[in-house]
Amino acid sequence: MPDWGEWSGGDASVKSLPAEMISRNNFSVWSILKKCIGMELSKIAMPVVFNEPLSFLQRISEYMEHTHLIHKACSLSDSIERMQVVAAFAVSAVASQWERTGKPFNPLLGETFELTREDEGYRLISEQVSHHPPVSAFHVESLKQEFEFHGSIYPKLKFWGKSVEAEPKGTMTLELLKHKEAYTWVNPMCCVHNIILGKLWIEQYGAVEITNHSTGDTCVLNFKPCGMFGKDLHKVEGYIQDKSKKKQRVIYGKWTECIYGVDPKLYETYKKTANDSKKLKWFSLGTNPHSGAEDWLYAGGYFDRNYADCPDIY
Repeated sequence: MPDWGEWSGGDASVKSLPAEMISRNNFSVWSILKKCIGMELSKIAMPVVFNEPLSFLQRISEYMEHTHLIHKACSLSDSIERMQVVAAFAVSAVASQWERTGKPFNPLLGETFELTREDEGYRLISEQVSHHPPVSAFHVESLKQEFEFHGSIYPKLKFWGKSVEAEPKGTMTLELLKHKEAYTWVNPMCCVHNIILGKLWIEQYGAVEITNHSTGDTCVLNFKPCGMFGKDLHKVEGYIQDKSKKKQRVIYGKWTECIYGVDPKLYETYKKTANDSKKLKWFSLGTNPHSGAEDWLYAGGYFDRNYADCPDIY
């Protein structure tokens, strides 16, 4: 999240707002939302206590938190390497939503927000261009004419009983002016869980396809849903392919931590090794010699192991 002291023009060491957060414990979300299941929430009046002290136009500026990735993409000569860094930027643009369970204020029609970051080399202007449905548009340009980043967002919110789902309709466009390239993508779905009871938590899920309209290269990223036991929580997996559909890179990681890009052959070797390490050691699926039925058979060797060299841990 951007440094509040830096935004306010004050001491850059300031890390908190001047007013304490209002407690939400005395407010019942259920009393408001129980009549809204399956409905689009943009027209529902919510108590101000559930808002964070930002407008949605300000939240858009957080897309630029990792501007250094765009600068790096501008400096690379290989289109696949540029796509790899652009993919990292696309993922980083939604990373600021992690643990952000407050709702930003809806801007007024015609409201604008301007931000200039000379230290990061860009300036931004955003505007609320429609009230119903709520649509926000933004434009970012490099101070050195290296890139432009622009788009519009129409966040459709739906309440599903225990969760609120946000569908961020609208296309993101990144133009690398030096390379005469334009990349487009649509952000993944966002869901806030445990609206009624329990600790609020956020997940992103869905497929994101980034297209380089100049070279034909594409990157497909799959933001994985949490799943029943949470083993895929925050995971992102995908690949980069050239215009001939040949895979050039495998992308994997977590949108809350870091993203890696590796050669597809190396990745397949790694997966095979990882799967081999998970193989069962003492039993294997076979045929019961007495009944002829399929059965799990003991492979032997477990009781033959020597533990004489193990240290005494008691």
